[in-house]
Amino acid sequence: MTQKDFLLSALVMLIWGFNFTMIKLGVTEVNPLIMTAARFSLAVIPLVFFVRKPDVAWRYIIGYGVVFGVGVWGMASWSITAGVSSGMSSVLLQTNVLFSIVVGIVVYKDVLSKRKKVGVSLALIGLLISILSTNGNVTSFGLMLILISAMSWTLIGVIVKASKVKQAFAFNIWGMLFAPVPLVMLAMLLHGSEVVTQAYSAWDWNTTYAVMFQAYPTTLFGYWVWNKMLIKYPLSTAAPLTLLVPVFGLVSGYVFYNELLSTAQMAACGMFLIGILLIVWAPKVASKPVQGLVSQK
Repeated sequence: MTQKDFLLSALVMLIWGFNFTMIKLGVTEVNPLIMTAARFSLAVIPLVFFVRKPDVAWRYIIGYGVVFGVGVWGMASWSITAGVSSGMSSVLLQTNVLFSIVVGIVVYKDVLSKRKKVGVSLALIGLLISILSTNGNVTSFGLMLILISAMSWTLIGVIVKASKVKQAFAFNIWGMLFAPVPLVMLAMLLHGSEVVTQAYSAWDWNTTYAVMFQAYPTTLFGYWVWNKMLIKYPLSTAAPLTLLVPVFGLVSGYVFYNELLSTAQMAACGMFLIGILLIVWAPKVASKPVQGLVSQK
């Protein structure tokens, strides 16, 4: 990877890591599902009118949008209001790699190399320690939500793989078109129709800043750069860069919200990330795990 591309990719990882702090800023007053719906509305309108629909079946586009909007970012945003710190949310979302490994073995009959087996073991041990050593920055309900988010990342990989899409950016834009309505419907189902008026009443400049950051730098700029890197370089070169996301997420959570990790959690997070690195950065790929969109944005 050239120095220019590395620096550009690192900038995207910084944006994606800081994004978790911006999510926390946005959901402080407004329902997380409504805020996430606003994020995707801004990201696709009016851009979708200038981007040609990708040449894939509608079921893949709609499925991608619902899973990406509700499953990944609806649940990730909700997990922060449910008691998971923004920093730990960025770390726990990396478990999507572990779920992808499981799907690869069960569905696609993949065989893991010894290196990946060691990586899975380290990641699972680190994950368990970080959860058991919580200092109040991970709750049971919040953990369930962020794990649903991680599993949804894996499902996105299955959808992308099945669609055989070639136009990644267009697929992302058109898919996100189908995210806002299910998010608002779920919020209304859980909290009643007044959740919309409450969001309108509570909306302030902090929410606006948070939503705009998530829509433009995080979603449009971030995915544009990331898709270019995935096309230009092997996945084994690009994918390890996503490990910078939780690092930046933890740092920004500490700087802006004074989110602290216990000593055991810091060690466990390091172990977890080393394990993920061993999984995604194997010099020789012995299997074809479901990759999809591996990063957290």
